[in-house]
Amino acid sequence: MALRVAVVGGGPAGSSAAEVLAKAGIETYLIERKLNNVKPCGGAIPLCMVSEFDLPPEIIDRRVRKMKMISPSNVEVNIGGTLKDDEYIGMCRREVLDGFMRDRAEKLGTKVINGTMHKLEIPGNDKDPYTLHYADHSNGSLEGTPKTLQVDLVIGADGANSRVAKAIDAGDYNYAIAFQERIRLPEDKMAYYNELAEMYVGDDVSPDFYAWVFPKYDHVAVGTGTMKPNQAKIKQLQAGIRARAAEKLRGGKIIRVEAHPIPEHPRPRRVVGRVALVGDAAGTVTKSSGEGIYFAAKSARMCAEAIVEFSGKGDRVPTEADLKVYIKRWDKQYGLTYKVLDILQTVFYRSDATREAFVEMCSDLDVQKLTFDSYLYKTVVPANPLTQLKITAKTIGSLIRGNALAP
Repeated sequence: MALRVAVVGGGPAGSSAAEVLAKAGIETYLIERKLNNVKPCGGAIPLCMVSEFDLPPEIIDRRVRKMKMISPSNVEVNIGGTLKDDEYIGMCRREVLDGFMRDRAEKLGTKVINGTMHKLEIPGNDKDPYTLHYADHSNGSLEGTPKTLQVDLVIGADGANSRVAKAIDAGDYNYAIAFQERIRLPEDKMAYYNELAEMYVGDDVSPDFYAWVFPKYDHVAVGTGTMKPNQAKIKQLQAGIRARAAEKLRGGKIIRVEAHPIPEHPRPRRVVGRVALVGDAAGTVTKSSGEGIYFAAKSARMCAEAIVEFSGKGDRVPTEADLKVYIKRWDKQYGLTYKVLDILQTVFYRSDATREAFVEMCSDLDVQKLTFDSYLYKTVVPANPLTQLKITAKTIGSLIRGNALAP
């Protein structure tokens, strides 16, 4: 028998899974509704993703080597002094990154379908195939032609509003909303953001996260994110970041406005039967930083690697227990990272006083190095015990000075 796998969703997660499966010679179908999708997204990728996922330099618009953290009272802290010459945060446009990764999976043998999955039919036993009902848009029409596809396994990489997750009753999660404007700036203003990204904190720009000004190819992405209870205020918060950065954005022209849900924690069930969720559909976005691209691609790759391993490169159909090994490995590798970022968000985003303390703490070079290492290389780097103690003392000192420990 030849194993057949359908991957629903053609972002970095779906394409990473399809690439691994196709390379192993497994019959792989990738269903994506919009092949030119422009996902609203900060678009920052860590250095380790460039090497791990073999990304060519031309898909990176900007290499950010300097960051400004800006506190509620507009105290600015420059970050980036600890970076080595070859270290940077990559800024990319999602339409460029997604297109590159999907094309690569297709070249390796993935059958890419321009379609919208409407229904996933679940078999009554663990042997029969899953049936995907989808609209094929290859004729260019919006409604498409109704078609079906039968496969042994399904990977749901279809984002925060995942239809695959609904079909397997994966349970719900809280999500934040991100809102972003792409603004084309006059050349002198754009020069300021050459290698620089800015992060603003304060109740006026986001009660739960930070707001950002990230440089792209020929514009800046200016946006904010917030949790469910505050979502009605998202336009007000966006006006807040526009006001804080007004001077630097003067003369700019809005070329695009985007909004998108961001999962806040993993779904209760990420594998059900022979269906696995990856990326945003599984809820792999981190707290505090709201970062998702690397973790989406990595979770999908780990899922696909488990499928290749347990199917003997496509000779047998993996079971639910086999697929759940991917979840175990994922949680073991990244569980601590998520926990640390969750604690950071709880401690530092409580009030403007705690945010002031957080920005003050960011001026410390040890803190900067630890933060950048954990971001660039995706490890919660255990610094040597003395540095760790020093950072802990600094954190508490900053919080006390900011009167931030008051309940």
